[in-house]
Amino acid sequence: MYDVDEQAVRAVLEGELRLLGVPVRALAETVGELLDAEFVEFDTSGKRCDQALVVAAYRGAVPLDETLTVSDMAAALLAPGLVHVTYRSGSNDGCALRSSLWRRTPAGWRRYFHQGTLSEGT
Repeated sequence: MYDVDEQAVRAVLEGELRLLGVPVRALAETVGELLDAEFVEFDTSGKRCDQALVVAAYRGAVPLDETLTVSDMAAALLAPGLVHVTYRSGSNDGCALRSSLWRRTPAGWRRYFHQGTLSEGT
């Protein structure tokens, strides 16, 4: 049996991977369920987005040709109810270093913050 910290980290990693999956990203409602109501993102172009903007961007968009790779994924419990995730992603658009903060809410773990920074290589 996992202790509370391991369960938290495992739940957050599963959520992060779900958000990266094409089936989930094609369903705006599911994306919205995984993002905190106060969600903020700085995307790879430097644009600041909130939950409503991200959900609207996914509504009706189905990235059929995109193959996303993930490597070097790690997570750490920073405090009770707060987990930090880092990883490298690669897609048709290039590579990025990514960082997410997830916080526990009454409805479960939700991504609270995300930043993607363009990077060379994979």
